[in-house]
Amino acid sequence: MLKQKINKLLIGTNNKGKLREIKSLLPKNIKIHSTSEFNLKSPPEIGKTFKENSLIKSKYFSKKTGFFCLADDSGLEIDLLNKSPGIYSARWAGRYGDFNKAIKKVYRELNKKNKNWKKKKIKARFICALSISYLNKKIACVVGKVDGSISHKPKGKNGFGYDPIFIPQRSKKTFGEMKPSKKYKLDHRFKAFVKIKKFL
Repeated sequence: MLKQKINKLLIGTNNKGKLREIKSLLPKNIKIHSTSEFNLKSPPEIGKTFKENSLIKSKYFSKKTGFFCLADDSGLEIDLLNKSPGIYSARWAGRYGDFNKAIKKVYRELNKKNKNWKKKKIKARFICALSISYLNKKIACVVGKVDGSISHKPKGKNGFGYDPIFIPQRSKKTFGEMKPSKKYKLDHRFKAFVKIKKFL
């Protein structure tokens, strides 16, 4: 744990949906900065796990700005697809983050694996690794996850990414159908944040 409290924090993402959600979770006394203020692009994500990619980003952005940086790496694992898209979740959406395209690819791949997949419960989970770094030093790195299943078709216009096709356990609604205030208290990012907030 840090000896001094962080009062300025860079959020290491260019994903507006992630930025909005992380901002909503952070204490109000911390001044938040975004990578867009510095015109920074994300570094190549060459890690083999969510944790590794999260740390690559938090260290990179911290070294570029001199700020403490909180970075996220997250994605969707689908058991029938051998846990794909996994760490490649964003890249499935292509260069410009077209998640409509990525969702269509999910359904195409499920059909290839099993044409009757809609008659089964397709287990899946969202995973989020959150890290805090200062320059090249890791302060903390934690993981949160939420288990669920894949809906037969996209539902809802809330959230971002794969939210319209993910139904969390004990719910009949996708994340895309939920109000953000409810989703934020259930999802993988919130669960990771609960673990990392003691470092803030």
